[in-house]
Amino acid sequence: MPREIILSARSYRKQCIGWKPPRGIWCHITGTDLARHSDGQIYVLEDNLRRPSGVSYVMQNREVMKSLFPKAFAASKVRPVQDYPLKLRDMLEYLGSDHTTRPRVVLLTPGSYNSAYFEHSFLAQQMGVELVEGRDLVVEEGQVLMRTTRGSSGWT
Repeated sequence: MPREIILSARSYRKQCIGWKPPRGIWCHITGTDLARHSDGQIYVLEDNLRRPSGVSYVMQNREVMKSLFPKAFAASKVRPVQDYPLKLRDMLEYLGSDHTTRPRVVLLTPGSYNSAYFEHSFLAQQMGVELVEGRDLVVEEGQVLMRTTRGSSGWT
């Protein structure tokens, strides 16, 4: 990418020069929508670095396509996506606290009225993690606790 594009971006922050993010990872997850124009160039339609979404639809679409058109799908050499949820969970655990051997990952959702709730619930289920809303979480004595029907479950 040309340097001038990065340096002229509204979101570019000089303050980050020299800063070292945890575990050296700047971007944990992103969803970038690409399209090939009639001129042959590939353009970025949207870059969802803050809140990527859509992977659950990709995964569901892949399953349908593979079942309806198995030969065509196999011949196209499309890279698999079925392991995405577990890779995402592994990456989030890796970024977790150094104070525990197995950090607890949850998926935070605004709730069932959110337009991406299907994705939130699907990913939580596929990742094997709890789907929580902000009201499900409390902080007590420096620990984040999750309210459950059996009381609070804590992790640091």
